[in-house]
Amino acid sequence: MWTALAAGPLALAVAFLTPRTTAAQAAPAPSVQDTARPAADPAGAAAMFVDLWLRADATNPDNPIGTALRAMAPEAELPKRTGEQKEKPAGARVVPLHTMLAPGGAWTVVVAAVTDRTETTPAAGSAAVPDPAARYFAVSGTGGENGGPLAIEGSPAEVAAPETAKAPASRFTHTVAADGPLATTLGEFVRAYLAGGQSAGLDRYLSPGLRVLPPGASAYTKVDVEDVTADAEQTAGHAAPADGTRARVRVRVVGEDRAGTRWPLLYRVEVTARAGRWEVSALETGNGTPNGSPAVSASPAAATVSGGAR
Repeated sequence: MWTALAAGPLALAVAFLTPRTTAAQAAPAPSVQDTARPAADPAGAAAMFVDLWLRADATNPDNPIGTALRAMAPEAELPKRTGEQKEKPAGARVVPLHTMLAPGGAWTVVVAAVTDRTETTPAAGSAAVPDPAARYFAVSGTGGENGGPLAIEGSPAEVAAPETAKAPASRFTHTVAADGPLATTLGEFVRAYLAGGQSAGLDRYLSPGLRVLPPGASAYTKVDVEDVTADAEQTAGHAAPADGTRARVRVRVVGEDRAGTRWPLLYRVEVTARAGRWEVSALETGNGTPNGSPAVSASPAAATVSGGAR
C-alpha cells in the first residue's frame, strides 16, 4: 500500500482493484449418490410370491406361473397337486398383514390368502375337513436396503391367524328415540346418502361448509334404519336441542340391493344443533376422524368429506 502511495494515484487504484489471493471455497453440491434411498417394502413382493406359490404345481414347474415364481425365489419348493386341484387350483386373494424387520436387513411378512373355494360342512361322522376360508403364511427374506433388490429365502411357512385385540366398550350407550328429531334426520340423511344420487340432495342435512359426496356405486332400492345410539344423553329425547349442542351418533342400517341381498351397514356421525334442529357436521369412517378433515372415505364406497365455516 505504501509503495502504491509512493508510486502515485494510478498505482494506488491498481492496488485496490487487484483481487485478494484468499477466496471462500463454495460448498460442493450434493450428488445423487449422497442421498440415501428409502428401503424397499417387501410386503408387495411377499403377497405376489404367495399368490404365485398357491397356484403353482411341482408337476409342471416350467409353466408361466412356475417360471415367475422361480424368478422371485429360486430355492422355493412348489406344491404338488393331484386330482381336481391339479385341473383347477383354488384361487385366492392375498393381502399382506404385517411386516417385521430384523437387524442385518432380514424381514418377515405375514400375508393372508382368502380362498374363493366354497366347501360345505362335512356330514356328521365324516373325516373330511373343509378348506379354510383364509390361510396365513409367513414369507422370509433379506435385502431392500437403500432401495436395493429383495431376496426371498424359500417356500412360505403356514402360520396361525394373527390374534385380534378385544374391542373396547362402546361409547354409544344412549338409545335415541326412533320417532325423535335426531333419528328422523339421520334416517333421511342415510337414505339420501345411499340412494346413489347427487350431493345436492344432502345439503339440507349438513352443517354450513360441510360437503359430502354420496357413494355412486351403492344404489340400494331400500334402506331400513335398525337403531340409533348416541354418546350423549341430551340427544336421546324429543326436545329441540340447544344451538351448539354436539354429539357423536352411531346409525345401524340395512340396505337392500336390486338382487334382494340385504347388507348391514354401520355409520358414525357427528351432529351439531343449529336453529333448533340437528345437522350432520362430520361423517366418520369408524376411525374417529374429526370434523374438519380435508378428506374422509366412508363405507361402503368412497365419500369425500371436508368441513369449514362459511
